[in-house]
Amino acid sequence: MDQSLLVFVTAAERRNFSRAAEDLHMTQPAVSQYIRALEDTMGARLLERTNKYVRLTKAGEIVYDHAKDIVGLYGRMHRLVDDLSNEAGGPLSIGASYTFGEYVLPHILARLLADYPRIQPDVTIGNTAEIADLIVAQQLDAGIVEGRFKENRQLAVLPLAEDHMVLAASPGHPLLDSAQPVSWESLAEQTWIMRERGSGTREAAETVFSDKSITPDRTIQFSSTQPIKEAVGAGLGISLLSEWAVQKELAHGDLAVIQAPGLPHIRQFSVVTNSTYRTKALQVFLDLLQSADDLTSFGQRG
Repeated sequence: MDQSLLVFVTAAERRNFSRAAEDLHMTQPAVSQYIRALEDTMGARLLERTNKYVRLTKAGEIVYDHAKDIVGLYGRMHRLVDDLSNEAGGPLSIGASYTFGEYVLPHILARLLADYPRIQPDVTIGNTAEIADLIVAQQLDAGIVEGRFKENRQLAVLPLAEDHMVLAASPGHPLLDSAQPVSWESLAEQTWIMRERGSGTREAAETVFSDKSITPDRTIQFSSTQPIKEAVGAGLGISLLSEWAVQKELAHGDLAVIQAPGLPHIRQFSVVTNSTYRTKALQVFLDLLQSADDLTSFGQRG
């Protein structure tokens, strides 16, 4: 690999030649020389330089996007070759949607590292759409996503686990005291606390609305699950949430479940990879996921 690509990517991310030189264990003039050589090769100025910062030009943005992929692929190639003679170890980049990443993945990683302490996980938590984009761009070794995933011939998509989604409310919600079954018409009159578009949890709620032919009178949107739980517990509204996400609150009596026809809603979690070759670190992680008799039990620990 051309060393100038690595130097360029580091300088672009650190936004400073001195900090890039420290990271790369070289002198600042050497960094400048590598950048100038790459600019000569590309025939364009790639970085704007001032005394305070370094910033990408339009041409630099194009080169950076491609150089980052090249540097990543080169590093992955080395790890795969090293794997031929070494035990599982080294970097493992994992992406997960919020529900799985916040409530289940930490317990899985604890078991993984107990058996393979040389593995170095790097976890990215985002909504399903964000994680899917990172997988397609080969910025992650594996991603765990919820809901429907757009098929791509480059990707391997394996079913992982079912998630049961329940209708959470504050313990004092009036619908919990109803002697009659709760109708979807009455639920449509409630304020629904929702995740943002692109979230698998939002997709699940909209699927339920479509199936039950309702449109809530009012919705409030949050970008993560924790504030939704707080809002529901405070009596601000109701929300369709994963049992994984609310199991502690249900056990402590901070939230309650409204029983309604057709619930719980069941959705599928999948593990997605975008690599022809798998490092040993990735393979043992996937094996752990697939071998778990009951993946939901991971989220019930700790």
